[in-house]
Amino acid sequence: MFHSRTYCTSNVGVLELIMPNWPGQRNLSKYDWSYLSTPQAGLNGRTLAVPRGHVLGGSSSINGMVYTRGSVDDFDNWGRVTGDPGWSWKALWPYIKRHEKWVQPAGGRDPSGQFDPRVHGYRGKVSVSLAWSGPTDHDNRTAKNAELQKEFPVILDQNAGRPIGITWKQSTIGNGERSSAATAYLGPDVRERPNLTILVNTYITRVLPAKASSRRHDFRSIEIAPRRGGSTRVLTAANEIILSGGVIGTPQILLNSGIGSEAELEHLGIPPLLNVPDVGQGLTEHVAANVAWMVIPPNTTIIDQSTALAMWQENRTGPLTEVPTHQLLWSRIPPDSPIFKEFEDPSTGPTSPHIEMPLDPLQDGYICLLTPHSRGSVKLRSKNPFDNPIIDLGLLSHPFDMAAIKEGIRIVKKFYSSAAWDGLITGFRGPDPDNLSEKDFEKIVRDNAITFVHPVGTASMSSKNSKRGVVDHELKLKGATGIRIVDASVFPYVLAAHTQAAVYILAERAADLIRDAW
Repeated sequence: MFHSRTYCTSNVGVLELIMPNWPGQRNLSKYDWSYLSTPQAGLNGRTLAVPRGHVLGGSSSINGMVYTRGSVDDFDNWGRVTGDPGWSWKALWPYIKRHEKWVQPAGGRDPSGQFDPRVHGYRGKVSVSLAWSGPTDHDNRTAKNAELQKEFPVILDQNAGRPIGITWKQSTIGNGERSSAATAYLGPDVRERPNLTILVNTYITRVLPAKASSRRHDFRSIEIAPRRGGSTRVLTAANEIILSGGVIGTPQILLNSGIGSEAELEHLGIPPLLNVPDVGQGLTEHVAANVAWMVIPPNTTIIDQSTALAMWQENRTGPLTEVPTHQLLWSRIPPDSPIFKEFEDPSTGPTSPHIEMPLDPLQDGYICLLTPHSRGSVKLRSKNPFDNPIIDLGLLSHPFDMAAIKEGIRIVKKFYSSAAWDGLITGFRGPDPDNLSEKDFEKIVRDNAITFVHPVGTASMSSKNSKRGVVDHELKLKGATGIRIVDASVFPYVLAAHTQAAVYILAERAADLIRDAW
């Protein structure tokens, strides 16, 4: 059995990947595929970077480390979409806890009252913790605000499946260091296993039908090649291969293999082997709009970079052990909003927020639309497997998304409008949909919007008998044998959460599906 993920380099000993908050400008270009999107019509023709980890651990080695599982409704809808209740929140609960290793914050401060110990795992591989530093003046004001504005309650734990409100941010950090898929699952003991071979500087160029198989679409072989090209080699699995190339790499490999839309493959001169039109389609991404407030900076002690570095080097404590922002706001657009008279609500249910905002008014920030209607795609640029694919994020291509961002900004304006913020917040700098013309507001949003780097859905799950989708409820490629896909490309839609926790949950269940099969 092969796990077909390809990487440029190892993560071991790389300080830029180990230290959660790098002092100064972090250069991760060596560990990033450095993809660019197509010019986005919804962003007035701008292109965006599409960061993807080019290192062991994949994007978990370069991401922002935020750990949010998603809502009960997000996963229950997975069960409905796939026709498999095994993907529902309740059924997944053992896997939710199995991958996690909840640990104390760096330095060992008492985090009581900022999480619910009943909803966490303590024996898993992936370390999860709260921030090193204690509550700030802003953090304390959220409790007072909750008394004045009941629609913004402080929630004990964002990962209990009902996150709507203000939550304490949890991160994949343990002992002051990043906890990635590589550090968690590929430790020194695992790397020494005789049945595991890790190849770096190697590409998976294609998956191929096994020559010795009597079945037509038995894709148990992979073609590998050195990073810079050269002679290829074919390896064949005894039972099946596990494709985990990610939301960009997986469809690229499938399409290069002749698995996808027959018409598009023939146009590129690639012989079609299996007609699966949804390969590379359905890309969903969280789009975010800039927001800013006028503030009176509080009197706080700032630890300089040299001191912070010394603290981290000495005992893995200090500000370099955490990513700024202690709290997150999660909110739903009110059900009586006029927006839902015009558009269908894309959220999965009442436990799923539409909007997220990291709470740090001292910095210019963003509100994130968690439930976009817009969809993008990943397509091949040519039949050369070493060419970067064409990545169209499709941002703000559906009118709901701009309308929802307007409503989201109104929500966060209201959040910062109570007396709880007196002496800190003095006004809203915008962009304000209530004071700008529609044209001016939309121009500002389109000129400044970014993503939260959560693309999913390019090889989506669907029910076994559905003609849509790429994999079935057991993550098997439709119309084929010998190949399963296990990564965020199979998500049928982007969850109302940061996506890394859901990938771990998916992978833990996939491991059991594979074990049960063989």
